Amino acid sequence: MKIFLPLLFISCLAMACSNKSNQVMNQTEIINDSNTTSEKITNHKILIYQVMTRLLGNKQTNLIPYGTIAQNGVGKFNDINDAALMSLKGMGFTHLWYTGIIEHATLTDYSAFGIVADDPDVVKGRAGSAYSIKDYYDVNPDLAVDVKNRMAEFESLVMRTHKNNLKVLIDFVPNHVARGYKSDMLPKGIVDLGANDDKTKAFNAQNNFYYLPGKSFVVPANYKPVGEQTLPGLDGKYNETPAKVTGNDVFNEAPSVNDWFEAAKLNYGVDYQNNKQQHFEPIPDTWIKMKDILMYWAAKKVDGFRCDMAEMVPVAFWNYAINEVKKSYPNVIFIAEIYAPNAYNDFVKQGRFDYLYDKVGVYDAVRRLTTGNGNTKDLTHCWKHESRDISNNMLRFMENHDEQRIASKYFAGNAMKAIPGMVLSATMGSGPLLVYFGQELGEPATMAEGFSGDDGRTSIFDYCHVPAIQAWMNDGKFDGGRLNADQAFLRTFYAALLSVCNNNEAVQKGKFYELQEAQKGNIAYNDSLMYAFARFTPNEKVIVVCNFQNKNFDGTIQLPEVLKSALHVSEKTDAIDLLSGAKFKCNTSGLHLKLPGMSAVIIRLY
Repeated sequence: MKIFLPLLFISCLAMACSNKSNQVMNQTEIINDSNTTSEKITNHKILIYQVMTRLLGNKQTNLIPYGTIAQNGVGKFNDINDAALMSLKGMGFTHLWYTGIIEHATLTDYSAFGIVADDPDVVKGRAGSAYSIKDYYDVNPDLAVDVKNRMAEFESLVMRTHKNNLKVLIDFVPNHVARGYKSDMLPKGIVDLGANDDKTKAFNAQNNFYYLPGKSFVVPANYKPVGEQTLPGLDGKYNETPAKVTGNDVFNEAPSVNDWFEAAKLNYGVDYQNNKQQHFEPIPDTWIKMKDILMYWAAKKVDGFRCDMAEMVPVAFWNYAINEVKKSYPNVIFIAEIYAPNAYNDFVKQGRFDYLYDKVGVYDAVRRLTTGNGNTKDLTHCWKHESRDISNNMLRFMENHDEQRIASKYFAGNAMKAIPGMVLSATMGSGPLLVYFGQELGEPATMAEGFSGDDGRTSIFDYCHVPAIQAWMNDGKFDGGRLNADQAFLRTFYAALLSVCNNNEAVQKGKFYELQEAQKGNIAYNDSLMYAFARFTPNEKVIVVCNFQNKNFDGTIQLPEVLKSALHVSEKTDAIDLLSGAKFKCNTSGLHLKLPGMSAVIIRLY
């Protein structure tokens, strides 16, 4: 689909494009977003670029649905070269989240290298899910040029990333493992998961798995991972007796095809079938094993962990494990994938997480607004009720591997429609911002790669490629040489937004003041589809206005007296949009704007 660019951004960014390069507060109160009065405030505005590692470097352009690694290709650790890293650093990112690093179940046979082959009955897709871990102490052999030296190649990637002044995040998947889990790279003195379990007991606090004694696992009858094709071993007869409990808490030997049937749930000392009784003393064996795994990767100079489905694991474990890791590696960060706002405070204050997904709050609200089905009152609810005093800890995004691409027909159908939502996600709080690889190029994810199907997502199950990323890669130069004008323009917008996040103190740690209430009686302002707020420190002052309407705004953003005083607004106040360089008028009667539909501004006052 042709991307139509807002006129304001076209006129102001044309030059850049040509280079291709705690209580509920009422509206008169101001939130100190830094949560501290100390002069030395940690900068929480880390900027994360998530990559599906096996797809980033893939140069093959053919796609055979359910194709093999030989047919569809795969990216390698070594493909993420200095040129790629310099390009991402130059764009403004601070952290790279390498998804799919730890070895997981796959249909590619590496038995010649001492790696046990996986049974197709419990693998989703040819490549397999990055979240079906097969060996916590090894890396995905798909990613290595020399499989025997795969760990050395990963360690070189970490060193290369650090050399380019970027930090490394990887996934930690604590809730479940592949049914065929077996570590062939166990460090000396470490006992494998389940090796000492008493399998005669459904629950034992010192077991690593939950069991269904006397029952055998049943493969879902309608599971056909390769359509009508057949594969050796695809016979519906996976042997697991006694059956382990399925990853998404299914205590039945016959999970459905829609369950996480390929994964077995780990036991952290919670007896789910007995009113979720907790048995945390003595420390469960699984706690110790998983802490050891975190320590193993931290010792390899990994800078942080994105923790998959963290809310399915007891908060008490996180308190134990994160504290233990930070005793030795105090700067390692932990990010929780979590979808339960009522548990946010527990996971930060008791669980000791640095950051939490803001999916069920800001993401969902922004998605609705982007597709014309939302109301900005949902955003007010987010800062008043869900994040309250933990705004610093909320990681915001509009795409990741679980969510549909903005440019897909299942979301907005046009990547430029993300502009107001991304500006809001980046500037509403002081916490991290996440961009998923290809998002900054408008990747629409139109291919049906195989297991994933045509669902608006880039597959995490299949061997495939990402066309927009390949255009940026330009055969390994990573110079954007094959980007079209729309892709180059969009990337310039994202770079401008990241630059604001990296350089503006108000966005990094400023106080927050919502301006919705102040617009009551403002006829020009649609308070259901526009959202405005101020962020400020003694040194920097910005006003952010996001227009989620399809029509232009031409009017004044009214400023209450308390805010005009805090921002030192006068008749001679200058105002400039940090994204485009456009100048506007701000005085004691307010901020005067002309703002196209589906766009946003970050106005610096000085």
